[in-house]
Amino acid sequence: MNDVPERQIRAVYDEQTIRVYQAYGDEIADAALARGTFVSPPFKLNRMTWIKPSFLWMMYRSGWSYKDAGQRRILAIDISREGFHWALENTCPSKPDPTMNEEDWIRLKTNSPVRIQWDPERDLHLRPLPHRAIQIGLGEAAVPLYASQWIRKITDVTDLARTIHDLVKENKLDQAEAGLPPERAYDAIVP
Repeated sequence: MNDVPERQIRAVYDEQTIRVYQAYGDEIADAALARGTFVSPPFKLNRMTWIKPSFLWMMYRSGWSYKDAGQRRILAIDISREGFHWALENTCPSKPDPTMNEEDWIRLKTNSPVRIQWDPERDLHLRPLPHRAIQIGLGEAAVPLYASQWIRKITDVTDLARTIHDLVKENKLDQAEAGLPPERAYDAIVP
């Protein structure tokens, strides 16, 4: 794993879609699964929502779905690659470059409906790795596109998350590793 670049998108994808993950409570998850997309209410279309291509980073963020009731359901969302690329093309970092003045930062944020940040990828024990996983924050202008145009399929993977977690707790790491979604490097330009 030493040959993994510091920043690289790794995901489950095919010719048409790329998978991202989100964690929600039962009300939002049940509505999304029933309709095949996020619906308002209960989902808030005017609020930033963060999507994550990394399964293990999602496990870290949600505590394997045990962190709190608002993250008890892990959803795998297959979105169009066109939508994913639109998000990357219309993004800015979640924090300003240290050399940037306040006026330029405000202008950049105002003109960018998406935020990105790179956080340490995680291993099966949810310890940080030396390379980073991308998190993509869809803002108010991007969320309606996500919900109405990009989503192709939503799958509840909570049971998978908990099964892998149980295997890790039992120190059956080979089995846990084998159960992980098959993420591979995704070639995309990230500003």
